[in-house]
Amino acid sequence: MTKSISFDIAGLILVCLLLLSTVFRRMTSGTSNKLFLTSVIMAIISTMYDILAVTLDNMNSQNWPLLYAAHTGYLLAHNIQTPLHVLFVISLTDTWHKIRKNPFLMTILFLPYSVDVIALFINPFTQCMFSVAHGYRHEWLFNILYVNIVPYVVMDLVLIIVYRKLFNLRKIVALCSMATLCVFAVVIHLIIPTQLVECFAIAISLSIVSVSIQRPEDYIDSFTGLLKHSAYGYDMRRAFTNGKHVHIIMLNIANYSAIQSMMGYDAATDILKIVAEKIHFFDSSLKCKSAMYYLDRGRFRMVFDESRRSKAEDAAQLLLNDLKLRSNVNGMDIDLTPSIVLARCPEEIESFKSLMAFGQDFHEKIPYSGSVHLASDVYNFKDFSVRNNIDAIIERALKNNSFEVYYQPIYSIENKRFMSAEALLRLKDKEHGFISPEILVPAAERNGAIHKIGAFVFEEVCKFISSDEYKNLGLDYIEVNLSVAQCMHGDLADVILGIMNKYHVSPDSINLEITETAASYSQRVMTDNLNKLSNAGLSFSLDDYGTGYSNMKRVISLPLKIVKLDKSFVDEQHNPKMWIFLQNTIKMLKDMKMEIVVEGIETQEMVDAFSELKCDFIQGFFFSKPINKTEFIEFIAGFVPLNE
Repeated sequence: MTKSISFDIAGLILVCLLLLSTVFRRMTSGTSNKLFLTSVIMAIISTMYDILAVTLDNMNSQNWPLLYAAHTGYLLAHNIQTPLHVLFVISLTDTWHKIRKNPFLMTILFLPYSVDVIALFINPFTQCMFSVAHGYRHEWLFNILYVNIVPYVVMDLVLIIVYRKLFNLRKIVALCSMATLCVFAVVIHLIIPTQLVECFAIAISLSIVSVSIQRPEDYIDSFTGLLKHSAYGYDMRRAFTNGKHVHIIMLNIANYSAIQSMMGYDAATDILKIVAEKIHFFDSSLKCKSAMYYLDRGRFRMVFDESRRSKAEDAAQLLLNDLKLRSNVNGMDIDLTPSIVLARCPEEIESFKSLMAFGQDFHEKIPYSGSVHLASDVYNFKDFSVRNNIDAIIERALKNNSFEVYYQPIYSIENKRFMSAEALLRLKDKEHGFISPEILVPAAERNGAIHKIGAFVFEEVCKFISSDEYKNLGLDYIEVNLSVAQCMHGDLADVILGIMNKYHVSPDSINLEITETAASYSQRVMTDNLNKLSNAGLSFSLDDYGTGYSNMKRVISLPLKIVKLDKSFVDEQHNPKMWIFLQNTIKMLKDMKMEIVVEGIETQEMVDAFSELKCDFIQGFFFSKPINKTEFIEFIAGFVPLNE
């Protein structure tokens, strides 16, 4: 019976093209790529052996040594595909550290193919696997080759199922294609013995993996040649999922944005290439074998296995020392500001979300010192835990009505009494404790919850103003903060006026605060909101004056009654230049008929100093920190004026 080698020839052409593609796409470094490349090479070898063996069989060759060599070579090369595929999946799931510690799994991984090798090597003497004396024929032990594939298929499927969250559907289908296609090929061969399709099935499976998984455009940055942000995210999520211990050199070029703005896109790209070359150099010279990544905006990473901890420390220091030196780019001398943190995960940074949040901007929070920082010295677990879970914290607080409004009294210098107070949002989460407004408000703006939260605060204030308790305090108004996102919302004015009508609150009982950042926006929606509220009789304060880049024309155009000087002015009151600036700023604002509140007052000296400057109101810890409504009522009712 003559067998056809047409499918073998087609498969050989396909895997040879696949080999060239893999090399040309530079998919040859890294464990996964090397295993895939090995599978392609073994597919070429097995197909060539199969073509030779079938050709000899069709010729009724009597060259028994060559026949044994051809068939044995084919079976050895063909059957190694399944353990190679398991190793490939282990590499993709990054679970080798777990497999290595489990004797049972190590046995499953190496024993079946070892049995195949032994049986095939002794076959010329025992003829227990196949014989060639009267034509190629399977013998009594041949089916062990199929039996020994089963443990690998099971191990493959278990790994894919257990770690399915690491793969999208396309990758899962690609990884399962080998088992599916090989079973299909065996069935075809049993039905049509003259058609040899198993090598072709392997070639198709490897092609599917190449197209779906081995995609350099998904993982390699074209400028630096390093792995992309997506690859870093995938690898780090995988490491935390598997409990793998890694050491990470986190390098952020702190002045990269400034360099890009100053020198332009092309020069900034050249700098990225220089840094990438230095990373490659130190990785190679120290034999680190690290995974190297370029994320974005001047952020690089090197990830080391636990066994190479000392190399990570050496590489971090050498890299920092080199990057601190002046670089010449396109004829210009450039001084980089490299900020490096060496982190052990999960010992120092305990979760994937914390790692990504910390790495985003650690260079902005750590003063540049020219030395390598350890994550244990700069990473705040509570802060990042809150940041990582802030959306869930906000959702839980809205559901359970956990938000609370605090009040900080504002003292009138001229009238020597408290005439108003600022309403401030506070949240104490049952799991994370007090949540800083500096974290809470930006997160609420980002996820859209600020509109519900803002409405809650305003309604609580209006409810308080309409109560008899408030009326007995003798206050003129309450100040309520508006965030940038609220100011930009088309329904803001209608929501505020609707709540005021609900509680019969007069406009002169409310003063709305907008920040200098919000005032710098010139969008039509915000202007319409402020004009509508101003026409309804509400007054406005400009909060945090002096902390931003003031657009004075924009500030002048707003319907402002009060300007609040930021605490930073108070902190530098002994600076002669700052004092001159304060005197002239206050005079300018007074000439524009605006009232002035000074924030951050903590001592009698500060009270006296700003009283001399003819400021109108004082706010700060000297009088009271922000307190809840009950404490606020008691404080105002029991306050004794300063001159008494």
